[in-house]
Amino acid sequence: MCWSATADLAAGTVIAAAGLASTACTLLRGRPRELPLAALPLLLGAHQIVEAVIWHRGGGSGPWTTAWAVIALPLLALWIPFGVLLAAQPRERARLAVPAAAGTVTAAVLAHALATGTVTADIREHTVGYGIGVPFPAVLLGGYLLATVGSLLLAGDGRLRLLGLLAGAGALVSALLWRTAFVSTWCAVAAVASLTLLAWSRRPVLPAGRPPAPAGPGANT
Repeated sequence: MCWSATADLAAGTVIAAAGLASTACTLLRGRPRELPLAALPLLLGAHQIVEAVIWHRGGGSGPWTTAWAVIALPLLALWIPFGVLLAAQPRERARLAVPAAAGTVTAAVLAHALATGTVTADIREHTVGYGIGVPFPAVLLGGYLLATVGSLLLAGDGRLRLLGLLAGAGALVSALLWRTAFVSTWCAVAAVASLTLLAWSRRPVLPAGRPPAPAGPGANT
């Protein structure tokens, strides 16, 4: 979420454009298994645009608010870990099955909660608060973080591990600022994540059989 409807709309447009670019790069480089992860910014951009509509509608409940919650909760809990799993090398997939399993269980519980309850949105000056009734929230939060941030941190590619660090730190800062009703910075985190995925999708195609070079602090580029 961003701090206003205009910011949400602008951020969503830029993030979606980054998603189009990363998806095109992945297709041009012939990496179909990486498409779900490369297309993640498209989902994040759509999420921001949905929230811009919620701002304009003054919050409340309804299909737009439900769509925001579906993307934010069960869909991302599945999309990210399975995207990382599909993009991984065979030797990495065993450990990545753990966050994928956590995401499956977490998404199932969240989807049931959304299907049987009502999601509400409340405009709070520079933030939007969402009311979502879920059982065992601490357990679900742990499963959600394991599925999303955890899958990125367990990835073999250093760029994806860096993305996991950025997402984890950004989510913590955004949550702290949101709880104080000061301003939400999640759209900035989503933008940084999208640019990181764009850089990841643009990496050169390696010859067959050659392992990817590590990426991150101190790595050669």
